[in-house]
Amino acid sequence: MSRIGKQPVEIPPGVSLQIDGAHIRVNGPKGTLEANLHPAVRIVQTDGIASVTVVQPDDKDQRALWGLWQRLVFNMVYGVSKGFEKKLELHGVGYRVAANGTTLTLTIGYSHPIDFFLPAGIEASVEKNTITIKGIDKQCVGETAARIRSLRKPEPYKGKGIRYADEVVRRKAGKAGKAGAK
Repeated sequence: MSRIGKQPVEIPPGVSLQIDGAHIRVNGPKGTLEANLHPAVRIVQTDGIASVTVVQPDDKDQRALWGLWQRLVFNMVYGVSKGFEKKLELHGVGYRVAANGTTLTLTIGYSHPIDFFLPAGIEASVEKNTITIKGIDKQCVGETAARIRSLRKPEPYKGKGIRYADEVVRRKAGKAGKAGAK
């Protein structure tokens, strides 16, 4: 029995879940998300609650799909109702970022500024040296944040670079120098 998979997904008011064979569509105030279900997964909707089941609960692979699809459906419902958000921080002297519509212009220590084009469905806002990425698709929000972070990962000696707001960068001591040399 899957502990995650057997949890029901509550559908809040204003969100509709439509199941058409192997296709699921979730509409909400923030937008619409769609997905094609795995053949071993079934979704049953009753009275504002969606339950995910699998064809053979004894099969180890299908139990893994059970928990996966419960979380995917939950994230779709949560995304169209409230949305997802990731925050990135720039640390370093002269590191700047500016948002121009669907483009982020990053000055992060290279000889030229970098233009990062945001994918469809993703919004970014900038306040000082903090980038906030918002969207309804959790995977797309996380992937966009990871791609921005990969442009200049935090380095371990001075901590300069782009990091997540809650990320802790382990610092190294650096060179000790020659103590007894004359």
